[in-house]
Amino acid sequence: MDFGYARVSTADQNPDHQIDALLRAGVDAKNIHVDYASGAKASRPEFDILLKRLREGDMLRATRLDRISRSLLHLVNLGAELKERGIGLHIIEQGIDSSTPEGRAMFGMLGVMAEFQRELIHANTMDGLASARARGRVGGRRPKLTTQQAALAQDLYDKREKTVQEIADLFNVPRTTVYGHLNRSAASARKKEQR
Repeated sequence: MDFGYARVSTADQNPDHQIDALLRAGVDAKNIHVDYASGAKASRPEFDILLKRLREGDMLRATRLDRISRSLLHLVNLGAELKERGIGLHIIEQGIDSSTPEGRAMFGMLGVMAEFQRELIHANTMDGLASARARGRVGGRRPKLTTQQAALAQDLYDKREKTVQEIADLFNVPRTTVYGHLNRSAASARKKEQR
């Protein structure tokens, strides 16, 4: 099934040119979604509805790439998502059509660019974490029990002097916190035994 998307930046602008082009391309009027929002806005309600309606084998048509994408990154991610879901893309005025070899090549390039972008983000994240660790910073939430408290909790548990609930009450933490520290201690002990 064919679906169309048109967008104008303000309510003062008229989307008729886009709607006419979509109708000429074979999109039924009831399947045309129109947003009156800036392309940079994250929230485009009609576009969000349209994405939910699209199913494998459907074709998304728009007049130009800048009507459906907010940025190059958004376009790359959208192209990869559509390809993965088996949805075609036809950009009327720019001649991009995923049913042609050239259009499929464009889709393939969008997918490669999306993967490249994800790898760059991952690499940058790993570099940032390594840099923080080198400066003595550790990510994540601070442990609720200090090293001494965790050792005392383990000792009380091992000697069966207190139950997990009693240990949790003693340190004013949930039982899951105590279990987490007990499990870490047990795992650490197993690693030492294996060495």
